[in-house]
Amino acid sequence: MTVNILAVGDVVAQSGLDCLSRNLRRLRREEAIDFAVVNGENAAGNGLLPHQAEEILDAGADVITLGNHTWGKLRIADTLDANPCLLRPANFAPRSPGRGWHVYDGPRGLRIGVVNLIGRVSMDPNVENPFTTADAVLKQMEADVVLVDFHAEATSEKLAMGWYLDGRVSALWGTHTHVPTADGQVLPGGTGYITDLGMTGPAHSVLGVKPEQSINKFLGGLPQKYEAADGPSKLEAAVFTLDTASGKCVGVKQLRLDGSRHR
Repeated sequence: MTVNILAVGDVVAQSGLDCLSRNLRRLRREEAIDFAVVNGENAAGNGLLPHQAEEILDAGADVITLGNHTWGKLRIADTLDANPCLLRPANFAPRSPGRGWHVYDGPRGLRIGVVNLIGRVSMDPNVENPFTTADAVLKQMEADVVLVDFHAEATSEKLAMGWYLDGRVSALWGTHTHVPTADGQVLPGGTGYITDLGMTGPAHSVLGVKPEQSINKFLGGLPQKYEAADGPSKLEAAVFTLDTASGKCVGVKQLRLDGSRHR
């Protein structure tokens, strides 16, 4: 049999949460989604609050992944420990609250492993090597299909990870840069791949932020606290169709929802 896995790009601010709440369950029905993973690390702008994690799960997500803003709101620490549906990068320090991977019950007894990793290029270098961390996790994980959210800045690091894990995981997608890339594909070993999903949040923005604030920064203006842009929201994502017998991906479809339709 095959299953459809939905991966949703970084949720940004309240408008992103509202967009997800309005549309995720409908999207699941229309695309016959069996399992959904949502990156939620920017839901509070910088971090994720416990009630926002509940909101994302109530909207229809099965798993929430995080990234470099995991500790932007320290109140999430207890939730990370208590709720296995919330993951932080597995290559954080071992004493960090929570977990970086878990195996979930999927349809018809399918075991779905999800791994959250963070890159080191132009990010925080004070984390373990994501490549060797992936090796260590895969040695421990007993799952029928394995999904990886690689939260990283450099496209080269994401692509390298995709090729490194090709044939060993079912799907790997990148998050963090908030701009969808046009390279959804199945790699030769059977791993579904895309460099970045994009984001879920303000459509008329610079990565979710008011454009004038980003322009001010590049013009050398005084530092400002970033604010989420106003106006309509979008939801960007990808669907990975997996063959459960082999654990390989057989198709990748990118989605963009503008509140009224998707393509």
